[in-house]
Amino acid sequence: MSLEVEEIPAPLKRYDSLFGNAEKVSHSKHHGSQVSWMRTLSFAFQSIGVIYGDIGTSPLYVYSSTFPNGIKNNDDLLGVLSLILYTLIIIPMLKYVFIVLYANDNGDGGTFALYSLISRYAKIRMIPDQQAEDAAVSNYHIEAPNSQLRRAQWVKQKLESSKAAKIVLFTLTILGTSMVIGDGTLTPAISVLSAVSGIREKAPSLTQTQVVLISVAILFMLFSVQRFGTDKVGYTFAPVISVWFILIAGIGLYNLVIHDIGVLRAFNPMYIVQYFTRNGKDGWVSLGGVVLCVTGTEGMFADLGHFNIRAIQLSFNGILFPSVALCYIGQAAYLRKFPNDVADTFYKSIPGPMFWPTFIIAILAAIIASQAMLSGAFAILSKALSLGCMPRVRVLHTSHKYEGQVYIPEVNFMMGLASIIVTIAFKTTTNIGNAYGICVVTTFSITTHLMTVVMLLIWKKHVIFIMLFYGVFGSIELIYLSSILSKFIEGGYLPFCFALVIMSLMATWHYVQVKRYWYELDHIVPISEMTTLLEQSDVRRIPGVGLLYTELVQGIPPVFPRLIKKIPSVHSIFMFMSIKHLPISRVVPAERFLFRQVGPREHRMFRCVARYGYSDKLEEPKEFAVFLVDRLKMFIQEESAFAQIEPENNDSSEDSESQARLRRSMQTAVHSEEVVETRVSSHLGGIHFHVNQTVEEEKQLIDREVERGMVYLMGEANVTTKAKSSILKKIVVNYVYTFLRKNLTEGHKALAIPKDQLLKVGITYEI
Repeated sequence: MSLEVEEIPAPLKRYDSLFGNAEKVSHSKHHGSQVSWMRTLSFAFQSIGVIYGDIGTSPLYVYSSTFPNGIKNNDDLLGVLSLILYTLIIIPMLKYVFIVLYANDNGDGGTFALYSLISRYAKIRMIPDQQAEDAAVSNYHIEAPNSQLRRAQWVKQKLESSKAAKIVLFTLTILGTSMVIGDGTLTPAISVLSAVSGIREKAPSLTQTQVVLISVAILFMLFSVQRFGTDKVGYTFAPVISVWFILIAGIGLYNLVIHDIGVLRAFNPMYIVQYFTRNGKDGWVSLGGVVLCVTGTEGMFADLGHFNIRAIQLSFNGILFPSVALCYIGQAAYLRKFPNDVADTFYKSIPGPMFWPTFIIAILAAIIASQAMLSGAFAILSKALSLGCMPRVRVLHTSHKYEGQVYIPEVNFMMGLASIIVTIAFKTTTNIGNAYGICVVTTFSITTHLMTVVMLLIWKKHVIFIMLFYGVFGSIELIYLSSILSKFIEGGYLPFCFALVIMSLMATWHYVQVKRYWYELDHIVPISEMTTLLEQSDVRRIPGVGLLYTELVQGIPPVFPRLIKKIPSVHSIFMFMSIKHLPISRVVPAERFLFRQVGPREHRMFRCVARYGYSDKLEEPKEFAVFLVDRLKMFIQEESAFAQIEPENNDSSEDSESQARLRRSMQTAVHSEEVVETRVSSHLGGIHFHVNQTVEEEKQLIDREVERGMVYLMGEANVTTKAKSSILKKIVVNYVYTFLRKNLTEGHKALAIPKDQLLKVGITYEI
């Protein structure tokens, strides 16, 4: 087969990395913008069961949390209802549905997705594993510079040159992750407990302790079934949540008509002003209860990857908001006539014949709400693994039908235990609500700050728009946060304790991983030293394929000489293997592997970087091996073709550019997999290409060695501090990190490495 190369256009201009290393995830075509309306409507229906369980069950406890000491003035109900309605309009609707959703990362949302998005536009990650080739994956695009990008360029330079800015962004990200874990712990506790409490309306002899025990039993069941897959628990429950919304909307409309239709005056925001004027500090403190009406809002963004923007906009504005608003309006109308029932507003306001159906649906809705938050927590933690701020644990993908549905056994156990302990210790929804609100508002605030960076650096919006966004939403969230912090002693300390512990563990792991990476980078083995090692008389080349796993994406790791010293043999085909997570959601399988020849060609040693997005699933061992070998053979074929380049005029820079462009043309032909046994000849600007048939011999050699066996080698690094290190550093590295490494991380399981093909090599690093 011959390859005809046509006239090649003028070379492309080269731009600064700000334009070349960035992925335009929401610049021209928004997530789901090309999906059919029928598909969008289907997504909208499914999203009801996955996203809105939490925010949809908030009417169970909002009024009781806002008025823990009873209603002092009937007009306060109008003020609180007005606060609830405008909080729903401003935060979930305006901020998230119409702004934040567009800052998605190829459809994936959440705090971690925002950080990943920023890290592609500016080099803010502290592990220096960026490679120029990463920008060549299909998700990356080049944008020509223009005068409007000067501010973005300035922001980029400031972020990259400031270590403090990098630490602040990283801290915000892990704080957001910690708060999501806290949210996932508290949502089951408050949702299930508030739903079960309704049974006392029909069985008043039940004590609060018995209600707590029933709730604990349901929580135990909820966390026990997680391993069966979130799609089986969550996606099939959209009809249940739909029935729930119909019920609460109907009950709300009934109470509005029967009791006091005049509460519709609450749409006038002046009642908010009058409420604060009348109640002063007590009104400010009550905001901690009001903000619970928007719990689960972050789930709309975090779970965006399962749906699309249009679907969520439709389901929120067409179903969620009208139903929940009617429910709150109806409860306010009921309380205007029966203010003493505020402690259990939801169940007291249900018409008699509707009590048991509503109670059963409420229990199911609470379970689904809990499930949604747990699913989100698992998904965010699985993404956090790619940051290097968590031990490498096994992430189980529980659904073949829906992407992103994962389960982490260790995390599920810890969250389940914490949720049960919280339920037993706090006993009432009011106390749990004090802790719950802090998780919710802190996550809102973190999203606002990261979104501001996105607007400056990526969207390049006008300064006035950015100031309005940050000023309006930031100030509202600050007011809510200050109110919730006033209840710090009454339960608000709980999420801070959760966050402090989780952040400390994540920061410790990340700190040591960064130090370890730099240590390996500073102690890489020169090619000349590796060649000398291989040429020693006692070093044998044994049959088979050897894969040495290393964090380094460039250079030979220091564990390699130790391996040769302990076992003076090297496999016939040897690869330095790196698993690297790019700051994007997914990498196309065809672009998964990046190969390089290491040392002389006759040594048959390679470097391979397997690139994954943070939402990608690692292949099973057999599938991975087949894919790896296939791509290795394609790489050898490419290199054999390129090695035959013989320019007749080495002094011509134009020929050099033509050579580079022709090389890309050749690579495209090879990747089409139509080239098996090829002799490609071309003449362009004095350049001759010749690909001979020795490629086939090398391919056959690879196949033979694969049949003889594949061995996986891993460096078991024991990281310790130097003798002169501070006491704090010794505690962090020698005790905390070592404890996490020994008890949580199982690298070979996380990487799906067969245990019977694994060989570990011990090595000690002093940092």
